[in-house]
Amino acid sequence: MQSTDHDAIPEIALEWHRAGEGAVLATVVDTWGSAPRGVGSQLAVSGAGGMAGSVSGGCVEGAVITEALEALADGRPRLLEFGVSEEDAFAVGLACGGRIRVLVEPVGAALPGALLADLVAARADRHPMAYVVNLETWARRLAGPDDPALGAEIAARMRTDKSGLAGDCFIGIHNTPLCIVIVGAVHIAQPLVQMARLAGFAPTLIDPRPAFAAATRFPGEVIVDDWPDTALADHGLDARTAVVTLTHDPKLDDPAILAALDSDVFYLGCLGSARTHAGRVARLAAAGVAPEQIARIHAPVGLSIGAKTPAEIAVAILAEVIARLRQG
Repeated sequence: MQSTDHDAIPEIALEWHRAGEGAVLATVVDTWGSAPRGVGSQLAVSGAGGMAGSVSGGCVEGAVITEALEALADGRPRLLEFGVSEEDAFAVGLACGGRIRVLVEPVGAALPGALLADLVAARADRHPMAYVVNLETWARRLAGPDDPALGAEIAARMRTDKSGLAGDCFIGIHNTPLCIVIVGAVHIAQPLVQMARLAGFAPTLIDPRPAFAAATRFPGEVIVDDWPDTALADHGLDARTAVVTLTHDPKLDDPAILAALDSDVFYLGCLGSARTHAGRVARLAAAGVAPEQIARIHAPVGLSIGAKTPAEIAVAILAEVIARLRQG
């Protein structure tokens, strides 16, 4: 699974556990008021003093780490609550007064290592999964939308990508990683792949033109030097994927657009002026694409912020992608 380190907290905890260092997972299960990290945010703590991720922005981490090391020693989970006044909020990393609850689970003793390994495997296979823990009985399981007790709740939370409480249970949503597929290894793509990765997307570049798809222009990035229709079929398109076409060349853009419109991608954006898009619409209509499908295309691509440089255009594109993802 491609991911940035701040997304790979279960993987890091499992690695520490398997290495014999000891590992604890701390998870935000509820918030009131203002909190810098949302419900489902995680912090991993190792017995050797390592840490990855966060549950807040300040010294709440210090208290959580102390409790995590105690949990490693006694093998028991605990549910912590931090209440913060407006006067003291900044000192503990909250923007203003509020409360957060944090679940602390030592791996192996409370959270079975095999269960964590199954979760990590599901994430690697891009298989959406929910981690369900009863905060009264400490019973734990992995579940999906077909779960007999919480299936409908899990399905709704997966659609909105929101972990949270359901009665006595905390449901931690582990959706498939966010992906952005960029067709056209042009100048704009260079800052766009970097920004997308920082925002938590796994970027893939598609361009069959060797001069554009040179590894020296995109060091360390995934580049597919095949035609877009073939490349997209091999990559796979789902509701956690955004597609952006940047070539201006119908021979490259149009097959990618058709593939994206025949999928559940949450965003499809195409570079080009209003005049260019009018020609694109005419071609798609002539190919039999329904008007409501064509209306899914964001074109000209990106939010209208007056962007001029490649980097500014990349900002506008990524902002529109995120707005579509989070706001619908």
